[in-house]
Amino acid sequence: MNGTYATLLGAVTPVFIVILAGFAIRRAGWLTAEADTSLMRLVVNLLFPCLILDNILGNPAVEQLGNVILAPLAGAATTLLGFGVCWLVAPLLGMREPRARRTFAFTVGLYNYGYIPLPLIQKLFPQPTVGILLVHNVGVETALWTAGLALISGGAAAGGEARQSSRWRRVLNVPTIAILTALTLHFLGARLWMPAVALSAVHQIGQAAIPMGLLLTGATFCDQIRFLSWKHSVADSVGAAVLRLALLPLCMLALAKWLPCPLELRRVMVVQAAMPCAVIPVLLAKHYGGDPALALRIILTTSLLGLLTIPFWLQFGLKWVGGN
Repeated sequence: MNGTYATLLGAVTPVFIVILAGFAIRRAGWLTAEADTSLMRLVVNLLFPCLILDNILGNPAVEQLGNVILAPLAGAATTLLGFGVCWLVAPLLGMREPRARRTFAFTVGLYNYGYIPLPLIQKLFPQPTVGILLVHNVGVETALWTAGLALISGGAAAGGEARQSSRWRRVLNVPTIAILTALTLHFLGARLWMPAVALSAVHQIGQAAIPMGLLLTGATFCDQIRFLSWKHSVADSVGAAVLRLALLPLCMLALAKWLPCPLELRRVMVVQAAMPCAVIPVLLAKHYGGDPALALRIILTTSLLGLLTIPFWLQFGLKWVGGN
């Protein structure tokens, strides 16, 4: 894949337009907050599993052991790297208070691994690469719901056998189970013996997952923006932007370049390196005793700047790492 900055910006912009549409329809009252729970269940329990099946069954890239084994390890490693680096840097930016430090490290350390990279990879690369992204994200989810949850909740407060069990239930969620099921069916040759009408239905249902997820992301921004405050120092947002959109991408691209990655995984790691912060930290910060206002400032800052930085990192990363 060769592309100029303008071409790559053209690939990134529609994703942000759909997010903006989600913001607008929430503000207009067309998508109510009461509908979110049922729509999210629809995305997680039906649309996303169908997307997974559609992109893994018959995927030749899955035949490479390096993709199946190394992809989730890379996802977990890059997520843990982000948490660790941001935890160490936070006090240098004035965030010495434990709640602020935990929120900063968790929010900046977790890149947007789902709804933004998925449509980008679909647009930029051959279809097999999407399947490897989904396998890669098993590692991200594992790091998120174990180390990440311990980080945002303060570790000790999140202890106990019941809480540990809850973390692992979150790791073994419907999309993760769908990935494991899809891999099993793939190696059983399901693409050859499943009825064509079933495969077609799975494909059509799966195509709705990304736009629905992006619309819900925009609606979440609309809900949370009322908590946004710039009264305090902007050092947290500036520091977050430097870390998430400059330093951490270099670290992730170095891993992509020097690890023995197959081509598809190399491409996935380049795209993930370019991503802004994920949206879920603002929700988990609110639920687990973090600072949701701080998380929201960071997420909005990196997302808005990401519209300009994502094409740069894609262009630079694919050239340097060799993902073309």
